Amino acid sequence: MKHSSLLVLIAALPLAAQTARMAHPTIVIPPQSSALGKPTGIFPGKMQIAYGFSQVANQGQGQIIGIVDAFDDPNIESDLGTFTTEFSLRACTTANGCFTKIYATGTQPKKNSNWASEMSLDVEWSHAIAPQAKIILVEASGQTTAELYQAVDVAVQNGATVVSMSWGFDEYSGETNDDSHFNVPGVTFVAASGDSGHQSIYPAASPYVVAVGGTELTISSTGAWESETAWSGSGGGTSAYEPEPSYQASAQNTGFRGIPDVSYDADPKTGVPVYDSVGIYGLLGWVEVGGTSMAAPEWAALFAIANSMRAAASKSPLNQVQFDLYPAAADFHDIVSGTNGSCGAQCTAGPGYDFVTGIGSPVANLLIPVLVAAP
Repeated sequence: MKHSSLLVLIAALPLAAQTARMAHPTIVIPPQSSALGKPTGIFPGKMQIAYGFSQVANQGQGQIIGIVDAFDDPNIESDLGTFTTEFSLRACTTANGCFTKIYATGTQPKKNSNWASEMSLDVEWSHAIAPQAKIILVEASGQTTAELYQAVDVAVQNGATVVSMSWGFDEYSGETNDDSHFNVPGVTFVAASGDSGHQSIYPAASPYVVAVGGTELTISSTGAWESETAWSGSGGGTSAYEPEPSYQASAQNTGFRGIPDVSYDADPKTGVPVYDSVGIYGLLGWVEVGGTSMAAPEWAALFAIANSMRAAASKSPLNQVQFDLYPAAADFHDIVSGTNGSCGAQCTAGPGYDFVTGIGSPVANLLIPVLVAAP
């Protein structure tokens, strides 16, 4: 039975002391032609074309992308298999060594459908952009700071050169003490900036993390990039606790860490298909997803590709990549329109760096060679 498109917002999880609030995906139920529906949104091939990945031969071989989420998705490997089959991507399984699921404490966490949807998005779309990279999904036992940071550490201990975090906490006074989890030589940490407009969340606010904001992407029928504007939900602003890092000195002068650093398609109106059989409020199968949760793992895939090319050139993995990103602004789509709130200049995208879309979205075929050439 067919029905019209429906927009469903997954509410942020309740916050208790020290409890995580997921940078939640925005789910669009597509018109369905069968019980499980059909994929809708921007497909992997067109996303690769839009951002220039189709012009980069390397697909992340030899790199490990760590995906960190909370609780357990018992169906994640089979759902990834459905996704790869649908879009004719390289198979990514435990058997072929491409996919590994790790319990951060060594014990399987309980199932949680909201976090399972996040895992489907993160795993499927990091693989869509860097299909030859290995993926380790590290499942935290719960959603507190201690549990999620433990999972981040486990991802690093298991060889991840890039760690993607599509979740966040309200900023807290002790967060600078937790920056050490992300200050790891040779590992790039990527975090969603949030989906509630003008605000600052952590770990995106950490100066050791690449914070990813959101845009609304317009492409042609062939996938070519046509235009991009800021998404109204893109998290951004200035940190309440983190001082301005030196790599932002030429971009802004508030004295505090500015968020985000970069951006990527995130508007649910221009979202991507995700296959999830655990169920999002009872919705099974193909769903169309937006949010900065979608943007972060695709940026993580970009860094994995750059690291793979660096390895081929006998170079070490990227380290504190923001020092390389900000001088490379010419290799981005500069997002110059759109807002994420009513606070005036800080809520408005404009030429150069802004607190809604950062320095912009990637032109991967130009940006990746710059990162490969970086010291």
